[in-house]
Amino acid sequence: MTRAIPWLSSNSSTFPELSTALAEPNGLLAFGDDLSPQRIIQAYQQGIFPWFSDGEPVMWWSPNPRGIINISELKVNKTLQKVLNRETFTVTLNKNFNQVIALCADAPFRKEETWIVNPMISAYKTLHSHGKSHSIEVWYNEHLVGGLYGVAINGYFSGESMFYRKSNASKVALVYLAKLLKSINVEFIDCQMLNPFLADMGCIEVSRQQFISQQQTAKSIIPPTNFWQARSLTLD
Repeated sequence: MTRAIPWLSSNSSTFPELSTALAEPNGLLAFGDDLSPQRIIQAYQQGIFPWFSDGEPVMWWSPNPRGIINISELKVNKTLQKVLNRETFTVTLNKNFNQVIALCADAPFRKEETWIVNPMISAYKTLHSHGKSHSIEVWYNEHLVGGLYGVAINGYFSGESMFYRKSNASKVALVYLAKLLKSINVEFIDCQMLNPFLADMGCIEVSRQQFISQQQTAKSIIPPTNFWQARSLTLD
């Protein structure tokens, strides 16, 4: 018998226990249309994230297993290393969050069923204005050709989406994010769900219990005040 998934009203103060998430679909924990900054931050604090498509209610997820990249095990193949060595791109932090999320939503490979629908775009832009959602931008000849965005709770970074309009640009964004986080001794990036692209970059699956343990450690790391300040990034 399938367990009924609870509906979170705006008055609901807590999420259900993570152990109550469904095995199929993997990690579905709750429904609820509250995408306020407070609700989203509360979710990420617990390793929960929203994911839904147009015409669906907001769905909250805590998958088991969970996709993560241990920064020390990030894979940089020969082609990507050559791109990095040539300094083909320039890379920035939080210079144009709005354009990054718009281009992630418009990525051709997810046009059919994007989960970056208008309510999500609005919600994450608001999160960005609250200093909780951040972007890495990759530029070529002053054109934005790749990037990623995600949510940070102290040293815990949960990646939401990435895009590229020039080969290797999204991979470059991930390398620079890893370097940035490593600079404050963060050991992993939350990728939420494993896919072939992320697997090529070193993403692995861990149990929910292991993920939560690593997340607690990352959340205990307090970045410097200006850590997420908009600026250019280097690998030096």
